Amino acid sequence: MSAGGHAGCVLLVDDDGHLRNACKQSLELAGYEVRCFARAEGVVAQLARDRALVLVTDIKMPGGDGLALLRQATEIDPDLSVVLITGHGDIPMAVEAMRAGAYDFIEKPFAPDLLIGVVGRAMERRRLLLQNRALQRALDDAGPLEAHLQGRSPEAERLRGRIEALAAAEVDVLLDGETGSGKGLCARLIHQLSERTKGPFVAINCGALPESIIESELFGHEAGAFTGATKQRIGKFEHASGGTLFLDEIESMPLDSQVRLLRVLEERVVERLGSNDSRPLDLRVIAATKVDLKAAVEARRFRPDLYFRLNVVTLRIPSLRERAGDVPLLFEHFKQRAARRLGRAAPASDPDLLHELLAHDWPGNVRELQNAAERHLLGFGLDLAAAAGAEPDGAASLRSRVDDFEKSLILAELARQGGNVTATCQSLKVPRKTLYEKMHKHGIVRDAGD
Repeated sequence: MSAGGHAGCVLLVDDDGHLRNACKQSLELAGYEVRCFARAEGVVAQLARDRALVLVTDIKMPGGDGLALLRQATEIDPDLSVVLITGHGDIPMAVEAMRAGAYDFIEKPFAPDLLIGVVGRAMERRRLLLQNRALQRALDDAGPLEAHLQGRSPEAERLRGRIEALAAAEVDVLLDGETGSGKGLCARLIHQLSERTKGPFVAINCGALPESIIESELFGHEAGAFTGATKQRIGKFEHASGGTLFLDEIESMPLDSQVRLLRVLEERVVERLGSNDSRPLDLRVIAATKVDLKAAVEARRFRPDLYFRLNVVTLRIPSLRERAGDVPLLFEHFKQRAARRLGRAAPASDPDLLHELLAHDWPGNVRELQNAAERHLLGFGLDLAAAAGAEPDGAASLRSRVDDFEKSLILAELARQGGNVTATCQSLKVPRKTLYEKMHKHGIVRDAGD
């Protein structure tokens, strides 16, 4: 069924011709496509599980009543929004119908504005439920890599493609991205998709280690190598042999330790502190930074020779602002995952929450979004105010933020409409040519036909 109205489709069922025509006119003026029926027969055949539509039906009609139609319709689609029109004496029956799944009821006589308001809320609920349904399908249909690295934006697609390519190449990799953007996840995925997947994945945060012990942690030591070294210790490099070593926050490594790291990377041998024996290594090194290493070199905070050694292949991890269209899908993914872990039922997301998610800058990136999803699940709200005043790394201009928000709205609506450009144009109230121009401008590739 095609949606000919901008605001969605209303199936209107009432045996009173005058009331039916008046309601039809009011709803069409509000932007809805309206399909009218004098009786319940034939209405069920017009239902479509994945369309933005609302059923408005009188309760008492000859040849079948609205309650029976409600039951038939919700059996086909439990998420359908059904609004009942009742007479004065039908209120107890309407209340019972709402318990059976009706969204709302309107008592005769009613003003046109009341009808439009109730239908508008019912349609918004329907759209939200359809979006949640589409998001859940996307989560269920995700492939092995997509299941771990969620997202349908071009940036997410490119990132997955590059991770697959790097996994197949036996080279060291430098990951460059803001705090919370997912550098650790990308490093682990490169390891898991590579031929080294059966070997160990050893992660170490260079910024979390005191300078006095970082070399012992990385390279190991022999008993008696220094005061307090009472026994031999195998370092992270040796422990990772046969697999992958992930050095997070590499920019935090002291300059003296950088000299030894450079030698290990070039020669693939390691000497424990206090030993003269070189031990060969068979490992891949993935380093990650949240700062501009080239600028750190110019500021003499990072060795240029180590920078050029690490910079053979650099994978830039996009910030969440750059893939804002993925926010609803990621939020749903984190919410569902937390619900399974905590044994809770995941609450439905309302339109106001979706708007708040899309309007936020996410300076903490995916990590901040995950925390917000868990707070929402626990009933504490999103609590985005604390992060709202923080400026993200490389704060964007007003124009770029407006562009990012426009892109996120288009991506979210395309996802909600299953990739249908015609329905997206109608929902966003823009001509097809304008939408295509904006999709081209933002690099949005349609992945489904009309």
